[in-house]
Amino acid sequence: MVESISRDELSRAIEAGEVTAVETLREEHFAEGHLPDAIHIHYEAVAERAPELLPDRHAAIVTYCSNTACRNSEIAANQLAAMGYAN
Repeated sequence: MVESISRDELSRAIEAGEVTAVETLREEHFAEGHLPDAIHIHYEAVAERAPELLPDRHAAIVTYCSNTACRNSEIAANQLAAMGYAN
């Protein structure tokens, strides 16, 4: 099941090294700026790129995009869950 977390929770998890943040926007947006230590997987490339970039299917992963109106992160999170990513 896909869950949401707050910005504060995400910030603490990133600082503690407890989560992999995945930006799901286009590459040019990632190049302009992203969360610390985030990786880039455009939401349309999750099935192709996740196995290589996210080999641990039990690791904590947070997908994100630009704002609440953007659905990229939700789509990516659901795809990851369907692929067996459990956290």
